[in-house]
Amino acid sequence: MEWNAMQNRMQNHTHDIGIARQIETYSDAVEVPGNARWLVTAGTPGLAVNGSVPADITAQAELAWSHIVAMLKQADMSVRDLVKVTQYLVRPSDIPAYAEVRTRHLAGARPASLLLIVPELVRPEFLLEIDAYAAKA
Repeated sequence: MEWNAMQNRMQNHTHDIGIARQIETYSDAVEVPGNARWLVTAGTPGLAVNGSVPADITAQAELAWSHIVAMLKQADMSVRDLVKVTQYLVRPSDIPAYAEVRTRHLAGARPASLLLIVPELVRPEFLLEIDAYAAKA
């Protein structure tokens, strides 16, 4: 088998049908090769290691995405290995600020994505929570 063809079979492959790009920069679907290692995160809020929670969405989003990136790094992965990200926000007005942080942390990566507005999270001070699935062959 040709090296490029073999390498492509070992990487996650996006399948775009044109829907996702009309909303935001993410993929409609991501296909994972059968020999991949998976990393599944728990819901990750904007909670500092010392237990403090910033009051604003930007600081919470920075913390949450930094935690996701740290988990990926521990698994020898990067944002390019993200397959699916689900984000929960409690205020629709926070979407633009959150999206700006998310875009910067994803640095061009385009996992499948879902953003939901929910009435509340497990702690009242949490403004967001993120869970992510990553896979790397």
